[in-house]
Amino acid sequence: MTTQSEQTAKFRALHDGFLVLPNAWDAASAMLSQEAGAQAIATSSAAVAWCQGYSDGEKMPRAVALAAAKEVIRIARVPVSVDSEAGYGGPDKAAAHVLTLIEMGAAGINIEDGKDAPDVLVAKIKAIKAAAKAKGADIFINARTDVYLQNLVADADKRAESIRRGRLYRDAGADGLFVPWVTDTADMRAIADAVKLPLNVLVRTGLPEVPALKAAGARRLSAGALIGRAAYGAAQLATKMLLDEGKYDAIFATSSEAPNFNPLFS
Repeated sequence: MTTQSEQTAKFRALHDGFLVLPNAWDAASAMLSQEAGAQAIATSSAAVAWCQGYSDGEKMPRAVALAAAKEVIRIARVPVSVDSEAGYGGPDKAAAHVLTLIEMGAAGINIEDGKDAPDVLVAKIKAIKAAAKAKGADIFINARTDVYLQNLVADADKRAESIRRGRLYRDAGADGLFVPWVTDTADMRAIADAVKLPLNVLVRTGLPEVPALKAAGARRLSAGALIGRAAYGAAQLATKMLLDEGKYDAIFATSSEAPNFNPLFS
């Protein structure tokens, strides 16, 4: 059986190339991603929260989030990175949260700055790395900055502010930098070159295709909650057609594409 340290080393090495993460929200979606050929599995905090009946943004109790992560890690044969939002508290609580994930076997985490000052995330990254080191462990920290996602500064300043924050997070011990909603390849290249961490970008309308992302210096692509939304969108379409029209076409349009989960989970 592969150890957590082996999975972390494997996950880290995947960033030497270009890593595509479709993002999962439960064991079934994780298995689907794995069977489709994903080299690693990442969870989406939003999609996980929705399927558990909560809004995104740490509205889901920490115990529920940990239980959901445990089920994904349990079935995975590939490295798993867990979206840990802002760490569910200050530096000490964030470190305790991540230590629990390490014990479960997680290879990586995402942790975000949101609207907090960057020194808040700096302190959390340092605390997580110190706590892991004290246990003789390691975990890949993908530091997410919401400069573009939440319009934290004027458009003209977003590139420079992302670089500034990225360097702070790198110096604190982050292993990767996630800049969701950056779409301009010139911005990507500048950020990647200046921060010198594997750059993670997020699928969104207007994002260039993978070859252009690679050329711009990005090393990781995440789908976030979008595949979860696509799944729920297909379910809503099928449900409405059944209820409103008494027809089954939408049910059968995609159901045959789903794997047979029974032998996969046996």
